Amino acid sequence: MTVTAHLPALLAKLQEVDGFSTTNLQSLRPLEVKGLAHDHVEVADHGVLLRVPKQSQFAMAASDNLSYQAACFRRVSESGHAPKLEAVIEPCESVPMGALLVEMIDGRPPSLPKDLGAMAECMAKVHALELPDSENRPPLANHRDPVAGAMAEIGQQAEFLDSAELSDKARREIEEELAWARDFASDCRDRLQPQTLVLTDTHPGNFLIDKEGRAIIVDLEKALYGSPGTDLAHATIYSSTTWDTDVWADLSIDEVAGYYQRYLETIPDGLAESLRPWMVPLRRITMLRAITWCAKWRVLQNRSRTHDKHKAASTEDWSAENNTAELIAHVAGRVDEYLQAETLQRMRAEWLGTPSLYDFL
Repeated sequence: MTVTAHLPALLAKLQEVDGFSTTNLQSLRPLEVKGLAHDHVEVADHGVLLRVPKQSQFAMAASDNLSYQAACFRRVSESGHAPKLEAVIEPCESVPMGALLVEMIDGRPPSLPKDLGAMAECMAKVHALELPDSENRPPLANHRDPVAGAMAEIGQQAEFLDSAELSDKARREIEEELAWARDFASDCRDRLQPQTLVLTDTHPGNFLIDKEGRAIIVDLEKALYGSPGTDLAHATIYSSTTWDTDVWADLSIDEVAGYYQRYLETIPDGLAESLRPWMVPLRRITMLRAITWCAKWRVLQNRSRTHDKHKAASTEDWSAENNTAELIAHVAGRVDEYLQAETLQRMRAEWLGTPSLYDFL
């Protein structure tokens, strides 16, 4: 069901928020559906939009999911590079997943590679935020060992590889990379890893460039405390830069290396020095996270989920019925390409080929 069908219920809850009691149905303008996890509805003449979850990518209950996302917006917006949170509409029978009312950013999609520097500076500002004490990090996840945290997610997603109808060559590419990642995770278990507030889902389609040329991250549902290397990787790996048709780009190794260098020049020297040895390994791990997610989505999009999300213990839902046919077709096309052996080889060439990112970084 599209968000348009839910507009009367959303309006009724929005009218309970201070300053919106006289808002009418004509003021709610659904935006183009581009993501699998949220709908967005502009509230005309107010400079805000409703961010309406369709599911929880962390498999949370509706209320926990909304509280987590609200915390993401509050903390990341302190960087000056994210929308401000204006209000929270709690999950209820009429709006099962609730909604966040957030600042609407006036901006355009990034143009790559031109805007890579602005994206690097955005992430640098977020990563430079003061790290709170451990007891003050919840509800955001706290990956004290970021590599282990990523590998736990990869392991869960890799369980779908057997059912994902992969070619033998593609499966071999993935298994070789998984073997390397498991060895690396074991070897670095006792090593001190850089940890900051991170965005996690940094594909270029989740940024807007404002009138001053600043990059603003607008999708914040998966922020946590982990390795900044994950953010850097996810913003520029092939499966991210070719995901959104509005920002499609096939970056050269020189362009990727230049982006990393811009970031290293922007962050504090101490963080740059501690992060440098982790950047390429975390790029490899981030690629695995993306590819195993593709396998998981290919399997789960054919399975129906409960519609009673208001009461469900988990609201994770990758089923096709949760989105438009056009969006599902787009995602299916992207997933099909990323799970091809040739694409996997192209991605792995960044660290296995000559020259490699290891030569630059």
